[in-house]
Amino acid sequence: MPDTGLLIEMLFLLIGIGAFAGVLAGLLGVGGGIVLVPGFFYAFTALGYGNEQLMQVCLGTSLATIIVTSIRSLSSHNKKGAVDWDILKRWAPGIVVGALIGVLVASALRSRELQLLFGCIGLVIGLYLLFGRQHWRLGEEMPGGIRRIILSPMIGFLSTLMGIGGGSFGVPLMTLYGRPIHRAVATAAGFGLTIAVPSVLGFLLLPIPGEATPPYTVGAVNLPAFLIVICMTTLTAPLGAKLAHATDPKLLRRIFAIFLLMVALNMLRKALMG
Repeated sequence: MPDTGLLIEMLFLLIGIGAFAGVLAGLLGVGGGIVLVPGFFYAFTALGYGNEQLMQVCLGTSLATIIVTSIRSLSSHNKKGAVDWDILKRWAPGIVVGALIGVLVASALRSRELQLLFGCIGLVIGLYLLFGRQHWRLGEEMPGGIRRIILSPMIGFLSTLMGIGGGSFGVPLMTLYGRPIHRAVATAAGFGLTIAVPSVLGFLLLPIPGEATPPYTVGAVNLPAFLIVICMTTLTAPLGAKLAHATDPKLLRRIFAIFLLMVALNMLRKALMG
């Protein structure tokens, strides 16, 4: 039985992480994974679980929460008729393949290597959020044929290695190909579900030694973190949504981009110095 004091400390850390992720999700319309992965990593490290497979636990747990949030988001957007099911059906098979490859690659890497990947990809996403423009276009129709065969697994693969849903890559891709932002966000919720379900099944089967993981971890998914975060994001996301209506969206995007850049740089610093 884990030490009671450790469990209480873990509980309060996870409540704080879940609350913050929920506010950001409601405020900015981003998935929680981009916040949850570094949040879990810093929390579990502070509790003394800084081992070579800790990042796998952070990725797996973050993706488990995305299953629940994506279902809720997809259902909400579908009621408004905003989901482009044609795009989702055509892109889903490749995304699933990429997600499964991502689990295999993640299982073979150490925490330090996954930190470096998270930091580098996080920098790219942060810079796009900071400097990207809504009028940028690569085309007017979503790619098909060989381009879809290449791009769809890349979305699943990179998202799994980051522990995030489909929004961070799917929304920019769809808007660059002429999809309206509200339809891109709605359809990306489906991307998130397509990424999270196969990858979590894979992470649950990862053989990680019990003594090297936080309490009550199955495979690479920490059950207390999953449950607490789901509860907290449900409670705090509406608060973030209310704040969003009272704030300039361009300012919010810049603030989050700077926040993400700082998180990514700090993750790189820890990986390079650790």
